[in-house]
Amino acid sequence: MTNRWKTILIGISLCLRLGSGAHAEGAESGGYRLSDPVVHGNLAIYFVHGMSRSGPVPLTLQEALARKAITVRETGQVNELQVENTGDEGVFIQSGDIVKGGQQDRVLSVSLLLPPHSGAIPIASFCVESGRWSARGDEDARSFSSANASLPSRIAKLALARAAVPKPADGAVPSGSRQQQVWKSVEQIQHKLSSNLGVAVAAPQSHTSLELSLNDRLAREQADYISALQGKGEQGDDIIGYVFAVNGKVNSADIYPSNGLFRKMWPKLLRASVTEAIGEGKTSNLPAPPARAVNGFIVEAEKSKRVETRATKQTTIGLREGSTMMSLESRPAAAAADAWIYRSYIAK
Repeated sequence: MTNRWKTILIGISLCLRLGSGAHAEGAESGGYRLSDPVVHGNLAIYFVHGMSRSGPVPLTLQEALARKAITVRETGQVNELQVENTGDEGVFIQSGDIVKGGQQDRVLSVSLLLPPHSGAIPIASFCVESGRWSARGDEDARSFSSANASLPSRIAKLALARAAVPKPADGAVPSGSRQQQVWKSVEQIQHKLSSNLGVAVAAPQSHTSLELSLNDRLAREQADYISALQGKGEQGDDIIGYVFAVNGKVNSADIYPSNGLFRKMWPKLLRASVTEAIGEGKTSNLPAPPARAVNGFIVEAEKSKRVETRATKQTTIGLREGSTMMSLESRPAAAAADAWIYRSYIAK
């Protein structure tokens, strides 16, 4: 394993420990513990074990849309939608959630927790279906019907992160440039999947729709991965997140405050990780990095200055960026630092 990927794993491990208030000794002191990798094909999964926060578990966006407890509406702008929780439970929205319908499919670029009866709140988004700006089939062009997929691209996730928390040096980068990066990532995903599956994945209804590309042919290819890996993430009530690596290289991590929220998100996130692994194909013989590689003492992300932005009136997002990793944390704007609702780590 190269020094670069050792550094990334070290960074993820210590970012988690510092964020939880744990000591350097590791799991024995109440910190996080990373499992040994569970490997299938070119995909390795490392489960993050830690103390699960008590209290109600919010609905996911996928659940809330299925229950009609939330509305996601068009605003007439590509890079902004409107969300409204009309139900009696909180709703968690994660950056990378893909919503289907409207004038064109979008990926939401902000992670937040919508309180019950939230009222209408704007949320940043990017198009993942270029060229369409009208109803598709019998779908409602004014709103979105489902959020069953998550963005399967590390490169696109980096673009979303930079858009959510622009640094002073690049704060003037126009949203159109970020949008071009997302479109390019969608094209790359479709091309890689078509090449490795041996069949075009573009859907006849919309050739540029990423959500429609995640279709039955891909689902059959995903089945072996999911059969081997999904149950592993459901075996303990202290699993609160995971890290994944593809072809021996760390990709990204998703961490939640509770096992309950992780379990709700896990199937969709796993499908996205599997999709990325299938798209990459087996391009190297590098083994899965060993879990012991995370036991270092230097945290690159924590060395960097924290940049914060108010994503909505209710949500603050903090970003730290080093040479090999970006880390983001979402929390309620008026809450204490330990009341975070989601943490992500993305290899550069």
